[in-house]
Amino acid sequence: MARSSVFRLNGIGFGTWAWGNQLVWGYDPQRDDDRLSQTFREAVKGGLRLVDTADSYGTGRLNGRSETLLGRFIAALPPSQKTDLVIATKLAPFPWRLGRRGFDRAFRASCTRLQGHLQRVQLHWSTARYAPWQESALLDGMADLVLEGKVQELGVSNVGPTRLAWMHNRLQDRGVVLRSVQLQYSLLAPGDQRLDQLLHLCSELQIEVLAYSPLAFGILGQAPDANPVPSTPLRRGLFHRLLPASLPLRRLIEEIAIGHQASMVQVALNWCRAHGTIPIPGLRSPEQARDVAAALSWSLTSEELRRLDDARQRCTERMPSNPFQSC
Repeated sequence: MARSSVFRLNGIGFGTWAWGNQLVWGYDPQRDDDRLSQTFREAVKGGLRLVDTADSYGTGRLNGRSETLLGRFIAALPPSQKTDLVIATKLAPFPWRLGRRGFDRAFRASCTRLQGHLQRVQLHWSTARYAPWQESALLDGMADLVLEGKVQELGVSNVGPTRLAWMHNRLQDRGVVLRSVQLQYSLLAPGDQRLDQLLHLCSELQIEVLAYSPLAFGILGQAPDANPVPSTPLRRGLFHRLLPASLPLRRLIEEIAIGHQASMVQVALNWCRAHGTIPIPGLRSPEQARDVAAALSWSLTSEELRRLDDARQRCTERMPSNPFQSC
């Protein structure tokens, strides 16, 4: 589809993991919902058209809250602003979701929470390392949803190059296009040879690469002299470990940002774009939405990209790997 080609060339989307997550992001519905509504409107106004969510986003009694808020916010948009949005949700392969019809109930619940605004369904993580038989059946069921016209597009997440090639071929045999794969990708993401292989494979097969956590939980946007204290223990632990280790890298990011009269956030996002991925940073405020959208207006030079790549290689401390990432 034409809109997906646009994303592949120059897009930035945004994620909604924080919308309903109290454990990591300290979500409070009384305090946050109005601000998140404004955030969504600013993001759409700024040209961020791909929105990522999941049926498991939202902690405890707030499970599904991200989809519920997103459905409400989309419904409030004028019709002209809805037509080219791509809403992508992820379905979690929980152990009790078994067989080819294992996602059917979850898919219907997501559609209800999103008020019917759903273009792409994605496998949230790979079960290849512990239950490959479960993943095969669920993938077939997701392909059925596309072939039956219940959703337009299909994507996967946390999949390595070997498993991705297998998925692509299995879907291709049924005439279903694998539109996207999500992976953790940033200047501080863990990297190895398999990551390079995955990016090369996606380029060959024309699969969009959606880069989640492109700002490393916000660390890459912190000025060199900043000393923030995040509100939740998990983020405090990451900041304590990664802020000192990333200081040379963040100094370079700041230098490049000043040269472009831009923010450090925009530099980190444009590094992802320069490597052929579509970053989907999480947004929690209108100011963040405007900042992220501004990254669409410029690009890194080849020399800036080289310097950032070199600085990344010298940074020995990285974000933790996703335990469900397959080979």
